[in-house]
Amino acid sequence: MSKITQEELVKEFYSNNPNRAIPHQESVDWLTKEYEERTGEKFRDPDRAIRKLFQSGFLIKVRKGVYKYDPEYVVTRVLEDFTDQQKKEIFKRDGYRCVICGRGKAEGIELHADHIKAKDFGGKAEITNGQTLCAEHNFKKKNYKQTETGKKMFIRLYEVAKLENDEKTINFCREILETFDKYDINGHIEWKID
Repeated sequence: MSKITQEELVKEFYSNNPNRAIPHQESVDWLTKEYEERTGEKFRDPDRAIRKLFQSGFLIKVRKGVYKYDPEYVVTRVLEDFTDQQKKEIFKRDGYRCVICGRGKAEGIELHADHIKAKDFGGKAEITNGQTLCAEHNFKKKNYKQTETGKKMFIRLYEVAKLENDEKTINFCREILETFDKYDINGHIEWKID
């Protein structure tokens, strides 16, 4: 029996099918069957292994449940990480402090150079696309992306309600947006109280 790891098998499958958008069921069927044939063991969670390779930049998500491997993308993706020199410049520009909470090196806080526009959405490794975040706010940004979407939606609704003089909706949106502020959720997305 082979000693191939689950990750190696997923990479092999997609590498052997470059630039082809592969539906979820096709990849899962092949991976579970092939892994059992080669190792005599069950591939317990192929979905997780595929997602992990997407998150690391090895795969491209075409749409829900459909991924592809593009050898050129993998090469250029590596270039989109900040270099150590760029990180130093971003930290220096931001005063070695998180742009959201203001905490930094002086308080012993771990700092991260964050892509303002995420790499997954085409964000470049350029100093102008970088910001200093503490570990806590970097984690929140990555894992609570939906809260950013929600806040932006309520800001848009708030602006439309003001144009329509819809006091009920204005007050509703204001309360929700003030709750975002109260709990310091997505403080980097600003809105104006009128």
